[in-house]
Amino acid sequence: MRSADTPLVTRELTVGQLAARSGVAITALRFYEAKGLISSQRNAGNQRRYPRDMLRRVALIKTAQRLGIPLASIQSALDTLPADRPPTTEDWNRLSECWKADLDERINRLTALRDQLNGCIGCGCLSMDACPLRNWGDSLGESGAGPRLLDQD
Repeated sequence: MRSADTPLVTRELTVGQLAARSGVAITALRFYEAKGLISSQRNAGNQRRYPRDMLRRVALIKTAQRLGIPLASIQSALDTLPADRPPTTEDWNRLSECWKADLDERINRLTALRDQLNGCIGCGCLSMDACPLRNWGDSLGESGAGPRLLDQD
């Protein structure tokens, strides 16, 4: 039996409670909701109320963002999940498997860029004839010397 001092565990969270529990700013939660990543109900006073399982969904979003997954990809992945329950371990395994190839490709590109950085030492302005970062394969060399891209918007 519950004592008078023991708070009731609510099935829904306010935006402030969701922010405090998830560590995500209220503005970010509102942004996620506007983008369709999370959802809330409105109470009689027109205040947002989030089901408790939104905590797991927000954790999934933040983890995916930390991995560098774009929000559009996160949204596409979340659209495959049932709305009537929180994401499960199996759901996460399936989603993360879809993202692995993209992550591997980005890791390979970043590794190649890191390994080519020594060509920039001493250059400063990245205007070398064949800059591996800005002008890979010297694709701009045919249009002449100088900072060709600086004048473009």
